[in-house]
Amino acid sequence: MSQFHKAERKRGKLRLAIAGPAGSGKTYSALLIAFGIGGKVAFIDTERGSGELYDHLGEYDACTLEAPFEPKKYVAAIKAAEEAGYNTIIIDSLIHAWAGTGGLLDRHGMIVDKSGNFWAAWRIVTQQHNELVDALLQSSCHIIATMRSKMEYTQVEEGGKKSVKKLGMSSIQRDVMEYEFTVFMDIDQNHTASSTKDRTGRMLMEWLEKAPDAQTAGKPENAPAALQNKPAETTKSAEAKRPALKRNGSTSSPQGCGNAFVSGQTLFAKLNRHKISVKHYMAYACKRYSLESFTDLSDEQIKEQDKLLDSMARPERLKKFKELLSGRKLAASMPPAPVIPANIQPAAEAAGVH
Repeated sequence: MSQFHKAERKRGKLRLAIAGPAGSGKTYSALLIAFGIGGKVAFIDTERGSGELYDHLGEYDACTLEAPFEPKKYVAAIKAAEEAGYNTIIIDSLIHAWAGTGGLLDRHGMIVDKSGNFWAAWRIVTQQHNELVDALLQSSCHIIATMRSKMEYTQVEEGGKKSVKKLGMSSIQRDVMEYEFTVFMDIDQNHTASSTKDRTGRMLMEWLEKAPDAQTAGKPENAPAALQNKPAETTKSAEAKRPALKRNGSTSSPQGCGNAFVSGQTLFAKLNRHKISVKHYMAYACKRYSLESFTDLSDEQIKEQDKLLDSMARPERLKKFKELLSGRKLAASMPPAPVIPANIQPAAEAAGVH
């Protein structure tokens, strides 16, 4: 019997790293993405409780780690979140396992002080690092980890004169850590995110959902109807209809970063705040606007939905809306979406969310 089988991507779990300097919006962004994925969110906090400052965005459960920040503490917290049935785990921040008190660098220094053997100390530390990486990669939950960044400089000589040149931002973490994640994002001080590594090639939710479960892989009769058609044509069609992303007067359509993700972050935060099922809401939005994917929402449609979700502050309207979603009586019985004047921006843009 052959050792090989046909390669087929299974429905996976997200492994996302978000790096940036202090104040860039790492924690805020991690929470919004977790709420957009849906399900229970576990928050592993090493920043002295700062992660709980964002409870206005939605509900999540926090676990605080204190020094010494040994990798085994992270591993234990990840296992506890898995056993408790959480859907997404946010680690804020992963840096302390590397450069914090009692972290890997600290541990390496203590071993060298005792043994005097620099390279032997790395062998011990690397084993502990690998145990943490294995816990991240093998987790049954989605993993979102934040990392601090610092500006890297180098000294160059031009025309006989030496000068200092900026090389860009670099995460404060072991060099190989970036390779362990499916997506690696850098956020700058202007709260603008750029993907330095993206193995999805499309919107995160679309990539995570549009693949068969590991249990049903290779069984077309158990796959969703959309997966039994022509995936290449479906993807091409969705990309063609997806509106370009507009920023500061320029228009672009970067890979893996669509309009619905940028402007729609506020929608996901409001859904979580009102305890509205993300899955049911996305089905409602697609049917209402006759879309194949939630990521195909246009700017105007996002404005309409942002206004609609604002109206859910009224308990009676929220109750009716939840009943509507759970009953799947979507387009037929949903009241008309409010008309938004063209000169009014969506809340996400007005708030400067990127």
